[in-house]
Amino acid sequence: MHEARVLVVDDSAAMRALFCDVLEQTKNVRVVGTAANAAEAREQIAELMPNVVTLDVEMPGMSGIEFLEEIMTTNPLPVVMLSSLTQSGTETSLKAFELGAVECFPKPLKATPEQFAKTVGKLGKIVLAAANSNVRDKPRHRGGKAEGEGNGPAYSPNGKIAAFSTSMGGVDALTEVLGRYPANCPPTVVILQTEPALAEMFIARANKDFACNVAAVVDGAELTAGTVHIAFDPSKHVIVEPGIPAKLRMVERDPVEGFRPSATLLFGSLSRAGMATIGAVLTGMGEDGAKGLKLLQAAGFRTLAQDRTTATVPQAPAAAVEAGAVDAELKLEDLAADILASCGVSG
Repeated sequence: MHEARVLVVDDSAAMRALFCDVLEQTKNVRVVGTAANAAEAREQIAELMPNVVTLDVEMPGMSGIEFLEEIMTTNPLPVVMLSSLTQSGTETSLKAFELGAVECFPKPLKATPEQFAKTVGKLGKIVLAAANSNVRDKPRHRGGKAEGEGNGPAYSPNGKIAAFSTSMGGVDALTEVLGRYPANCPPTVVILQTEPALAEMFIARANKDFACNVAAVVDGAELTAGTVHIAFDPSKHVIVEPGIPAKLRMVERDPVEGFRPSATLLFGSLSRAGMATIGAVLTGMGEDGAKGLKLLQAAGFRTLAQDRTTATVPQAPAAAVEAGAVDAELKLEDLAADILASCGVSG
C-alpha cells in the first residue's frame, strides 16, 4: 500500500485546517496542499500531483460536483467527497458515486474541534484506501424496471440464497450487480458498510431504477425470491435463521473484528444452517467476510470475490482470496451472471 498524497479542497479555512490536522495524524497519509475553490484546486493538482483529493460539495463558483465531473473527465483521480447528511446531501452523494467518487464522507455540522476529530477519525484510513484504489470509467450498467439480465419468465430461482458484502465503493458495485437482477431474483441479503442515511437513499433510488425489490433489513423478514435485503445498521448484526422460508434476524452483539454488521457472522450463520448459498465479497476496506466465505466454502457452497482490477477498493476481496476462501475471482460486470446461474434455472 503506497502513501496517500492528499489535496484538501474546501472553501472554509477552518475546515481545511481541521481536515489537514486529522489527516496528518494518520500513518502514510501526507497533505501536500490545500485549495479553497475549483480554480485553486486545478492549479494545485497540476503542480503537486496528489494521488487523492478530498472535495467539498458546496463551494463558491464551480460546485464540488461540477469539479468532480471535470476531474473524472479530464484527469481521473481518486476523490473522496465531503457532504452533509441532509436529504439533499445524500442525493448529491449518490450523484457523486455515479460520476466516479471513491467515497462520500459525512461532513459534521456545527461540531467542536474535539467532536470533529472524533467524527472524522476514520477519514485518514478512507483517504489511504482511496489513494490505493482503482478509478473506473463511468457510467456503468444502470438496470431498469423494464430491463436487466434474466428479467422474464425464462428465469426461475432454484431456492439458493445469495449473500454478499461490500463497503467502500459498494454503492457503485451494487448498482452494477443489482441492476442486472431480474424481478424474480434469488433471495438475497447484502451487508453494506456505509452511512445509514446514504444506504436509505440508495435503497429508495434502487426501487425506482431496478427490476427487483430492494429493502432495508428488518428483524423477522422472510428470505423469498424477488427481494434484496440490505443490512447497514451499525448497531446490529444480521444472521439467517433456517426455516421455510428462512428468516433474517437482527442481533445485538459486539463488533466482529471491528465490523457491525459483520459479513463473516452472516456467512457463518448460513454455513451452520446448511442452507444452499452463494457468497461473495465485493469492493471494500478491511478483511470482513474472508473467514465467513471460508466457512461457506467448507460447507460445499460456491464463493466469489470481485477481482482486484474492477474493485474500487481491492482490500476486502484480496483478503478473501489470500485466505483461500474464494472459488472464483470475477469482474464486477460478470458477478450478477454467475450469481443468477448458481441460484436459478434459465429456460
